[in-house]
Amino acid sequence: MRTATLGPEQRTEALARMAERELDVLVVGAGVVGAGTALDAATRGLSTGIVEARDWASGTSSRSSKLIHGGLRYLEMLDFALVREALKERGLMLERIAPHLVKPVPFLYPLQHKGWERFYAGSGVALYDAMSMSSGHGRGLPVHRHLSRRRALRVAPCLKKNALVGALQYYDAQMDDARYVATLVRTAARYGAHAANRARVVGFLREGERVVGARVEDLEQGGEYEIRAKQVVNATGVWTDDTQALIAERGQFHVRASKGIHLVVPKDRINSTTGLILRTEKSVLFVIPWGRHWVVGTTDTDWDLDKAHPAASSADIDYLLEHVNSVLATPLTRDDVEGVYAGLRPLLAGESEATSKLSREHTVAHPVPGLVVIAGGKYTTYRVMAKDAVDEAVHGLDHRVADCCTEDVRLVGAEGYRAMWNARARIAARTGLHVVRLEHLLGRYGALTEEVLELIARDPKLGEPLPDADDYLKAEIVYACTHEGARHLDDVLTRRTRISIETFDRGTRSARECAELMAPVLGWDAEQVEREVENYEKRVEAERESQRQPDDLTADAARLGAPDIVPL
Repeated sequence: MRTATLGPEQRTEALARMAERELDVLVVGAGVVGAGTALDAATRGLSTGIVEARDWASGTSSRSSKLIHGGLRYLEMLDFALVREALKERGLMLERIAPHLVKPVPFLYPLQHKGWERFYAGSGVALYDAMSMSSGHGRGLPVHRHLSRRRALRVAPCLKKNALVGALQYYDAQMDDARYVATLVRTAARYGAHAANRARVVGFLREGERVVGARVEDLEQGGEYEIRAKQVVNATGVWTDDTQALIAERGQFHVRASKGIHLVVPKDRINSTTGLILRTEKSVLFVIPWGRHWVVGTTDTDWDLDKAHPAASSADIDYLLEHVNSVLATPLTRDDVEGVYAGLRPLLAGESEATSKLSREHTVAHPVPGLVVIAGGKYTTYRVMAKDAVDEAVHGLDHRVADCCTEDVRLVGAEGYRAMWNARARIAARTGLHVVRLEHLLGRYGALTEEVLELIARDPKLGEPLPDADDYLKAEIVYACTHEGARHLDDVLTRRTRISIETFDRGTRSARECAELMAPVLGWDAEQVEREVENYEKRVEAERESQRQPDDLTADAARLGAPDIVPL
């Protein structure tokens, strides 16, 4: 296996190698499904490439609720197959594939009606637990429990006494969605895949009706590559229709975008030892533990404006605050909100359904020879989607290909993680870091924490926390560039770390120091450092302005006031 390092040199080499000889599979799009597809193909022994126009997970896959879950509400829709599939995947990630990245998280469901609701909701949660265990991969989570109102208020003192008559508590799982995708890409690279971000497909290569590759523009260093492949997989999520348009094919299905927004508030604003799940008139609302913060979400509204930068309007924020405050004894205000982010769900469209009713199932199609399209689905089931996409691509290859094996493939950092976790006090003493700091690193990098510690050993100053975002060490900023493919300041503050949503200044106070740490690795001069900082500050101001606007149209216009650092 090759290294899992994705630095500037590896990116340049990857583009050159992809253009050198025909690949078996070229994946377009590096969200969770595209990254998972590249890993699936590479681990079957196929020569594989993956290209992404912006950054890993820069679209939907960095803006989710950050949950790995079976979808409890889909039981109510009687979609048992989807829930069973998702629960199996949840168990696999927790136990085998990524125990360093995916962690259990408790949720409290307040009951508001005596008698029937406890029986109705309790039956659903009991079935959820039973389906999880029957998958063979669900024994790592505690089973649900019934609580009286007094016990529920002991667990979650933040709740109004009149907001519940009792409660249920159950477990799901969570991860840092952008970090998970970056780790998937690195794992695919370790198994031989060539990976390049900031590399945009501008057209497909054709021989008659057949797609035989893609023309790819290097948005960083300039130039265009012709990358030939026996099969191309379009895994571009909400951009599926746009990508299909490059071959003048609308495709066999249409993808609609549904916007979901989330608020991030400090841990001390909500006094609870558990997450919350609340019913709304349209869907459900989560209050999710997130380190020293809470994530509150989400909304579910149709979106047909700019896909790259979906904007949260003032109305969206008010909607979430109104619904969460309906059960909180001490209400949240705008001043409590540290961060806001909006993402788009890629939903398979029917004729006129509301987006909240559209299917989270996925579909694979082969619209023209040489091109496979995968769309729909949900984050938790990315591995199944990737398997189905590669299975479809294999039909177009002229040789026998091994079956999918990703059920048994651990992501980089998983191997040796538990041993390092057990030895964390000893490692902390050896390195001079506080054990809590080491736990933070292990939860982000797993066994790859050793690589971060090596950077600190070479330059002890990198062991210092960032002054204005002290959850993160300076070494993590450098590591994002040397090992994780970060190319710009926005990549680091928004996706390699989550400083952009975890600080009240949205990362502007950390921007210059981070840019200066990145500069030597990426070859930036003083002018480029200035440009990166200025661009990031404009982005933050545009986002703040959009969140003051009354509706989607005005919020979108405000957000588009800040140009991308690399124009598409």
